[in-house]
Amino acid sequence: MKKSIVYALAALTLAVPALADHHMSNTAEHDKMHKAHQARLAQILADPDRANDAKRDIYRHPAETLEFFRVHPDHVVGEYAPGGEWVSRILGRYVNENGKYTGLYFGTKTFFSDQQKQGLTAAVGKFASDVAAVSGRPEADFNAFSLSEIPEGVKGTFDRILVMRMMHNIMNWNIADAEIKAMRDLLKPDGLIGIEQHRAKADAPYSYTDGSKGYIREADIVKFMEVNGFELVAKSEINANPKDSANWPDGVWTLPPALRLKDVDRAKYTAIGESDRMTLLFKKRN
Repeated sequence: MKKSIVYALAALTLAVPALADHHMSNTAEHDKMHKAHQARLAQILADPDRANDAKRDIYRHPAETLEFFRVHPDHVVGEYAPGGEWVSRILGRYVNENGKYTGLYFGTKTFFSDQQKQGLTAAVGKFASDVAAVSGRPEADFNAFSLSEIPEGVKGTFDRILVMRMMHNIMNWNIADAEIKAMRDLLKPDGLIGIEQHRAKADAPYSYTDGSKGYIREADIVKFMEVNGFELVAKSEINANPKDSANWPDGVWTLPPALRLKDVDRAKYTAIGESDRMTLLFKKRN
């Protein structure tokens, strides 16, 4: 739910092969590299330092999700609106010296107040040092920038961009078109965007799926991405939760981990667990 970034500013093998875009003809080499990537990620996820993060792995499915998004250690990977949370703590260690992990922050020219822009500038400035502290690697291995201030020479250099439970915010704030188009410019011709998002029911009314409740209809995300120059290449139910009725008056924050209603029906919402989520993979359409 990306609370930290919002507040600051105001090992299963899947059907989709993780290394498919390397176009390797040598199956043995392909399998060897795939297993090496899986082992690297498994070692990171098993680290005792992840004890707090690991408590929510049953809802986040980090190994399965990153494999579905086809993230490789040697990729240039961007995370949109990183909150310095579990994704950062994994990618900061998973991406190796041949790759790059970059924080992509909201465009400052869209809607932010001066105070929020100051918070954004602070978050961008701290990203590299925060990730370096977790990964034990030098700050130079990481960088960050706002999508309205893209550095020269980085367009067309990203292999993957991840948008983790943020589509509802940027749609609700009416900045989704500009943000997604900017991300598209960053991707290589065969680059991919992975989206994980709280999923509304297919027949949910627009008043509930405009982003204000945290839920978006899957069909709306797919259509939106198609209009903005992407094609859907795969989708997965790895982050699905059929217990979530996705119709809470107080939105997705009714459920864990937010539990907005506090002690009201707390046991009920805890038993349901975290939200039902779509997990989608899009390719940049040339």
